[in-house]
Amino acid sequence: MTVVSDTIADRVGRLILDDSDQESVDHLELVGRAAEAHEATRDLLHQSVATARSGGHSWAAIGTVLGLTRQAAQQRFGGAVDTPGTVDQPMGADGLPGPEVRWLGPVTAFDEMAELALAGRRGWRTVDAGMLKHKVVRTPTQWEHRRVVWTRPASALEQDGWHVAVRAFPWLYLVRDTGIPAED
Repeated sequence: MTVVSDTIADRVGRLILDDSDQESVDHLELVGRAAEAHEATRDLLHQSVATARSGGHSWAAIGTVLGLTRQAAQQRFGGAVDTPGTVDQPMGADGLPGPEVRWLGPVTAFDEMAELALAGRRGWRTVDAGMLKHKVVRTPTQWEHRRVVWTRPASALEQDGWHVAVRAFPWLYLVRDTGIPAED
C-alpha cells in the first residue's frame, strides 16, 4: 500500500506545485492549493464510501479498508441524509427568494437518467448528487442530462455545450441547456 500511497502523493504534489518555480514559490498559494486538494480527495473518499455502501458493503468492511472500527467508519461517513422530494427556496444574497431547489429521489443507476430527463424537460437541472438522490434547481429552460464514467479529466468532456454538473465518483453528470422553455 505504501507504493500506491507514494505514487498518489507524488501525483497530488505535482498538481499542487503546478510547475512552480522553487525560487519564487508563494507558500500561501501552495497552502491554498493543498487545501483544495484536501477538499477534493475528502469528497472522493465520501463518495467512494457511499458507493461501497450502496453496493452492499458493511461498515465493518469499509472500516477495515480505512483502518477504522465499524463504529468509527459509520460515525465518520454515515451522516444525515436529506429527504428526497422536499422543495426549498432559499433566500438570495439580495434578500429576494433564490432559485427553487429540491431533492429528486429515490433514484438508482437504473432509473435516474429517465427521471433526470423528465425533470430536465420541466426545467430542473442537477447540481448535486447523493446516495439514491439528485439535488436539482429549477430554471426557466429545459436541460439535457448525461452520465459518464469518470475515466479522464472532466474538461475533455466539456464540449458541444455540455458542462460538468456533478462529480459523484465513479460518475460524472453532465448538463446542457437546450434554450427551450421548460414544460409546465
